[in-house]
Amino acid sequence: MATVDVTILGAGAFGLSVACACALHGARVRVIDPHGVAAGSSGGLVGALAPHVPDQWNAKKQFQFDSLIGAGAFWAQIGDLAGEDPGYLRSGRLQPLADDVAIALAQNRARSAADLWQGQAIWHVVDATDHGAWAPLSPSGKLVFDTLTARIHPRRATRALARALVALGGEVTENGKPEGKIVHATGWQGLLDLSAEIGAPVGNGVKGQAALLHFDAADRPQLYADSLHIVPHGDGTVAIGSTSERDFSDPTGTDSQLDDIIARARAAFPVLRDAPVIERWAGVRPRARSRAPMLGDHPTRPGEFIANGGFKIGFGMAPEVGAVMAELILDGQDSIPEDFKPAASLPKG
Repeated sequence: MATVDVTILGAGAFGLSVACACALHGARVRVIDPHGVAAGSSGGLVGALAPHVPDQWNAKKQFQFDSLIGAGAFWAQIGDLAGEDPGYLRSGRLQPLADDVAIALAQNRARSAADLWQGQAIWHVVDATDHGAWAPLSPSGKLVFDTLTARIHPRRATRALARALVALGGEVTENGKPEGKIVHATGWQGLLDLSAEIGAPVGNGVKGQAALLHFDAADRPQLYADSLHIVPHGDGTVAIGSTSERDFSDPTGTDSQLDDIIARARAAFPVLRDAPVIERWAGVRPRARSRAPMLGDHPTRPGEFIANGGFKIGFGMAPEVGAVMAELILDGQDSIPEDFKPAASLPKG
């Protein structure tokens, strides 16, 4: 007789969120990862939980919205179970507006947000002077400020998920026997393996490089400009990221591309000009062919499941991913959006 109801292969944000959701429903859960907890992209630095813009609404944006709205309660529960702060804060985000056209678009989106975000968060235009030295440089003197964006400390959050699972009676191990229902949450290498098995690309890895600066802005909003996420954490650091590299030879090495990221961040956000760099990081994020998470029944292993492809939005999606996957695995209830199912990433024909 199996001693485990559900085995999760992969100890990143998706795998551990699914594991905790199943354990909270009473399942006996084992997580296996030969590389340990947060060994992949879930062990990064940035932790920006940023929403999609509030227009051209679709199921993917609604799913992410639901996850971001529920994130506060989710991470509070995980923190309580783990006895460790995952570093979550719904801090909001500031983005510069270049000109009158950008201001008009932002104001239109503010009206959309009032409807689509159901009064639970706002997207509005503010004066850059309202935020003093922390405001990004803005040619128009105006910024977008949204109150839905949140932050997480990736390493602490992933470690908290693992400890919460153990507190719920689960197991996290670097080796072990898969038993019960099996979930593949194996990151970019898992997508490459699945592509090789099918004989066609279903996903790949995209390398990202990021830096950590010593600067205390713990409760300030995130900043976003020049395609850069600037995320203040509660420990006196600010994370900067990241590159998006499809071609790479060293998955974990940093180089001149990160130097460029740091230089651009200092130019766009003068408040960080003299902040020392205390860590450089690189890792590879899993990107499914559809560009949406790949969730549901495994496409080649009957009776097994997959939760992968959380490219750039893994931590933001994790609470809702755990919930819908637990429903499917334990109860057979399928509430996963069609665009997230593996078929959306499989070649047609």
